[in-house]
Amino acid sequence: MASKMTPLLFRTAVRSVARAPRPQIRAFTAASARRSDTLSVHRNTPDNNPDIPFKFTPQNEAIIAEIIKRYPPQYKKAAVMPVLDLGQRQHGFTSISVMNEVARILEMPPSRVYEVASFYTMYNRTPVGKFHVQACTTTPCQLGGCGSDAIVKTIKEELGIKQGETTQDGLFTFIEVECLGACVNAPMVQINDDFYEDLTPETTRTLIRALKEAGTSSAAAAKVPAPGPLSGRQTCENSQGQTNLHDEPWGIETTRADL
Repeated sequence: MASKMTPLLFRTAVRSVARAPRPQIRAFTAASARRSDTLSVHRNTPDNNPDIPFKFTPQNEAIIAEIIKRYPPQYKKAAVMPVLDLGQRQHGFTSISVMNEVARILEMPPSRVYEVASFYTMYNRTPVGKFHVQACTTTPCQLGGCGSDAIVKTIKEELGIKQGETTQDGLFTFIEVECLGACVNAPMVQINDDFYEDLTPETTRTLIRALKEAGTSSAAAAKVPAPGPLSGRQTCENSQGQTNLHDEPWGIETTRADL
């Protein structure tokens, strides 16, 4: 009898364990873990803390007044993004003092400004170099031309730093970014506000060295390549020349000759 009851008792015990209540533990986010808290929190540092005063210059105050005019008076907080950008351009990065001043001008809670500045990656919340090198490593740049891996390797060799670091002289900060929208001219990098496209290791090396010279000597003496494609193209036209539209395009009254 005992042997006949054993399988039943075993199945009952297994079901009881399976139905036992489990602790309801959930992570705060379903995203992958980030190894840096740079984008989400603020930590006071000697060069970035609320005790450092910041005020916009009279010229920038006039620009802010023009920006605010674009929005209804009750919605002037909608100007937070362009005003933050203006503060970053004046101060060099979007410090906590810049964010607090923007909040004061736009009459909005500072936490709302922090939310914007920590969400959009174009706001640099820690100091960056004079030349902020942003290398695109998304799929088109990985596959286009020589590939972005070769460009990243060249930049690291020339600057002597890795992604996320700044050179000791404060001239260069280097990071990897996602698609910058110049896929036809891949691989490319953005340096400050300028796009440099159709890159090769050789043109990248020339560009970095020219920027080094520009940062350590008079701007007139440095021959920095003009922004845009460094392959001879003007924009994103076929690098082999025009391959279509050699003839007058068909119009409403154009028909095939054999009809």
